Amino acid sequence: MTFEDVYQFFQSPPPSYLNQELTVCFVLSILLKKDSYGTELIQLVGNEYPGYRLSDTVLYSALKFLEQEAVIAGYWQKLAGRGRPRRMYTLLPNMQTQSEELAHLWQVHIAKLAGSIAGSTSIELDSQG
Repeated sequence: MTFEDVYQFFQSPPPSYLNQELTVCFVLSILLKKDSYGTELIQLVGNEYPGYRLSDTVLYSALKFLEQEAVIAGYWQKLAGRGRPRRMYTLLPNMQTQSEELAHLWQVHIAKLAGSIAGSTSIELDSQG
């Protein structure tokens, strides 16, 4: 390791993996807009929030939890041009309010993270100037 390695780490930090609590909130934020499936949810995290990643294990654990709590339901959907059906997830109508509250927690978390990153960037620039 060199000092350059240390600087490089902070200039391009590795992504953080979502824990189950954040994943529950993220999934609900998506399902409030549209039905979705596992692979799409994983891709959405990487595309919409480049600093985060989502593992299969954590995602499917969160989806199982949400199904057991009767917040979401899964169903199979056959798509044209695709050999096997895809497992889709949908938000149950009676859980709309609680889902909105939990999705809001995700948005607050992301906003705080963005604010702390913006603040640290200005601190870096101040200390280098």
